[in-house]
Amino acid sequence: MNTVVLYGTESGNSELIAQDLADKLNADGHSAEAIDLQDFEPESLTPENFYLVVCSTHGDGELPNTAIEFHEKFTAFSGDLTGVKYAMFGLGDSFYEETYSQGSEHLDRRFTELGATRIGEYGRHDASSWDLPSDVALEWLPTVIEAAEAA
Repeated sequence: MNTVVLYGTESGNSELIAQDLADKLNADGHSAEAIDLQDFEPESLTPENFYLVVCSTHGDGELPNTAIEFHEKFTAFSGDLTGVKYAMFGLGDSFYEETYSQGSEHLDRRFTELGATRIGEYGRHDASSWDLPSDVALEWLPTVIEAAEAA
């Protein structure tokens, strides 16, 4: 199973997490690459790959800088993503209850609207916790990969 780890970031945390996830998958014998959303086109989403999407939240629940252009293209994209499987890992701060992890949820809604299927639990890192983001993501990863392989 080839996995594409897509990330949207403002300060670099999502990029570090995406690279840690790709490194772990490659170390475990999978094929994975991390790609910034600003360098990825919605037309490139295919059922042949499994997508892990890592996205932070910026400002008042907005997308981070590197995900904005992708989201605009994704919103205008009218393709059918039936058969595309993905998992979502959002970053945010639960101190801001109404906007917590909203950046990733913008993308998640669009994947679903286009017919893609989210696999496994929605992963989240809370900046108000003392947990390191990559540690939380790496703990989440095996359950998502297992669910993707079973799907």
